[in-house]
Amino acid sequence: MKFDIVTIFPKFFESFKTEALISRAQKKELVSINIHNLRDYADDTRGTVDDRPYGGGAGMVLMFPPIYKAVEKISAQGGPASGGKSKKSKTKVIVFNPKGKKFTQAMAREWSKLDRLVMICGRYEGIDERVMTEIADEEISIGDYVLFGGEVPAMVVMEAVTRLLPGAIGKQESLKDESFNDAGEMGKEQLTKFIEYPHYTRPEVVVVKRKKIKVPDILLSGDHKKIEEWRKEQSK
Repeated sequence: MKFDIVTIFPKFFESFKTEALISRAQKKELVSINIHNLRDYADDTRGTVDDRPYGGGAGMVLMFPPIYKAVEKISAQGGPASGGKSKKSKTKVIVFNPKGKKFTQAMAREWSKLDRLVMICGRYEGIDERVMTEIADEEISIGDYVLFGGEVPAMVVMEAVTRLLPGAIGKQESLKDESFNDAGEMGKEQLTKFIEYPHYTRPEVVVVKRKKIKVPDILLSGDHKKIEEWRKEQSK
């Protein structure tokens, strides 16, 4: 099982990789954890991976191009990392987002059958919405709260999935009678509270497999009243 994590804080995972059962699982070659520094895929020497949001607003938004390049590089290193949408693929690309599906034990069990799990960790105000629509197979949330970024959720997913792999824990039978074993339908309920609107940042147009994906025209209009109305509509 390969875990590939795209993050701007690669050192975040140093201790996690070398401790407890995760470390043992790597030594037993049950899993491999590969950390990819998003800044390595920036277009400039400064490692710029974020920009101001179109339409205005506080904070910075992670840009589409560096994330796209990172996932494409992962793909080239072994297996179609960007092909999770294929029924034949045993790779899944996920991005952590408060509006995403609630992560459950049922998901962990399903994902433990994959060959590869690519996780995109957001930071700052958010991630360009086109990452969700054009790169990720699924948007995932680990709970109804807000964190600084997606690194902790990535650790949660890795622990939940790894412990389900044969040989990862001492006694496999201990997995039979534990919490959430019968929770196959949990996590499918829709959130009813406010969810933040989609974010976009530069460049205005990105190209994905010869298809041009553009920022919504309303965010380029300069009409702040209409932008506010659009954002409210998107947040329902």
